[in-house]
Amino acid sequence: MTVIELKYLRAYSPSLQAQVRELIARDQLGEHLAKRYAGQHEVQTDKALYAYAQALRQEYLRTAPPLDKVLYDSKLDLIHQALGLNTAISRVQGGKLKAKKEIRIASLFKEAAPAFLRMIVVHELAHLKEREHSKAFYQLCEHMQPGYAQLEFDLRLYLTQRDLEKSAR
Repeated sequence: MTVIELKYLRAYSPSLQAQVRELIARDQLGEHLAKRYAGQHEVQTDKALYAYAQALRQEYLRTAPPLDKVLYDSKLDLIHQALGLNTAISRVQGGKLKAKKEIRIASLFKEAAPAFLRMIVVHELAHLKEREHSKAFYQLCEHMQPGYAQLEFDLRLYLTQRDLEKSAR
């Protein structure tokens, strides 16, 4: 029997990985995810994504720096091996240095369930306040999205299922 590499789940316990492998072996991972995360969100344009992120920032992070740009990036997961990216682009304007805050979300989230889009946007917004993946960072994520840790795990399952579907083609 071939051991399936679970690259998105490496940090999880061997027993949890074994449960995921069992779901895969029984061809039930996709079905499991479809039951929990049915449907696709309607945030399909960069303009809509910007408005979506701004609404969340306004609700939870009013004192955080304003966002200058939020967009889907089709190259993100390939280049940076990331699903979202939070950057500050510095530009000289007159005699001053201005930093523009940008959030880029991997285009694969256009097809994802609403909960997965919210989870990744919450993750990137949390970086406006907490730069590192620290305890405070994850507490902020949990505040903005109750059940954040479960959503992050389920997103990893979703990415695993996508890879399995790609390799089956």
